Amino acid sequence: MTTTITWLGHNAWSIETAGKSILVDPFLNDSPTAPVKADGVRADFILLSHGHGDHVGDTVAIARRTGATVLANFEVGQWLAGKGVSSGKIIGMNPGGGIQQPFGHVKFTIAHHSSSMPDGSYGGVPGGFLLTLDGERVYFACDTALFLDMKLIGAGGLDLAVLPIGDLYTMGPDDSIDAVKLLNPKRVAPCHYNTWPPIAQDAGSWAQKVRSHTAAEPLVLEPGGKIAL
Repeated sequence: MTTTITWLGHNAWSIETAGKSILVDPFLNDSPTAPVKADGVRADFILLSHGHGDHVGDTVAIARRTGATVLANFEVGQWLAGKGVSSGKIIGMNPGGGIQQPFGHVKFTIAHHSSSMPDGSYGGVPGGFLLTLDGERVYFACDTALFLDMKLIGAGGLDLAVLPIGDLYTMGPDDSIDAVKLLNPKRVAPCHYNTWPPIAQDAGSWAQKVRSHTAAEPLVLEPGGKIAL
């Protein structure tokens, strides 16, 4: 069965695999680039990288509507439970930990960023996700700076890496090229850019640098664009 990954703008993604629908950081209703609204998406599972509002997004409303299981760091999970998401549908994680789910394996990786909840409360530590989906390995770096341990994340082979390139709040285009070299994925897609002017980037120029300086195939999407694994 083909796994399909759809960019929903910013760092929001929808994954269809093994008969399940997974959302990553579903920032939709308030996103200027999202092609769908929160009431128009399906979700059996939601993966949250950290507590910032442009990543937690519409998780509470979606989880309550769909009954989706939410995987996040422990503190984000506690906050969601306080907002009415069923505690039985929350899996609290920490960096380095992994868990098998009906759609595949999820590992919560380190990220260098910050994390606070939309109301200003403590949001635990940020992270990314290393997913194994029907034998394919996909890494969502989420909001992070460049870090040398990306080489370890890529050591087992990556079919796809998704990296932020917006700069200012995360790594920018130049550091993302170094990240591609460390990760050595077969394919790489950019995210967390062009949502607002402060993180505007030329993705076409970025793709040329990927081709020139790495062995990866760059995949530049418009919001709503899809990747098939």
